[in-house]
Amino acid sequence: MRLEKCWFCSSTVYPGHGIQFVRNDAKIFRFCRSKCHKNFKMKRNPRKVKWTKAYRRLHRKDMTQDSTFEFERKRNRPERYDRNLAENTLKAIKKIDKIRVAREERHHKLRMKGKKAKEQKEAAIELEQGIHLVKAPSVLAQDQSLTLPKIKVKVQAQAEENQAMEE
Repeated sequence: MRLEKCWFCSSTVYPGHGIQFVRNDAKIFRFCRSKCHKNFKMKRNPRKVKWTKAYRRLHRKDMTQDSTFEFERKRNRPERYDRNLAENTLKAIKKIDKIRVAREERHHKLRMKGKKAKEQKEAAIELEQGIHLVKAPSVLAQDQSLTLPKIKVKVQAQAEENQAMEE
């Protein structure tokens, strides 16, 4: 059973699924779903479409270089069947998968490191601006520490400017 990669989004195409397109120069393009096929026909660049693997790698959203990716590469050299080798390979695949998942989690944590502090700062600013929505007006009238300080604006200066403009 051969698992192919989608040309557009790099996801896995299982046997009996997806669409295959053969160009006039005999180049074969495999697509996992019609969404990828339609984007290919519209001549869209996968590196500029946000949901593709190429975009995520280009913009450092996913890991780009890791030794575990070497095991995923396609090899076209036939191997003679050996039961022990197949058993060891299946064990190695499980170990490699665990290692890759752990590295991806670490990469994600490093990417999101400063995000929590930024979100808390934004939430505090939003709460300051909209405290009247959170607290009842009667509570705000009793405890003046919850309200923001009132800013006095001179209205007369603005009225004089308006009169000058009318003349």
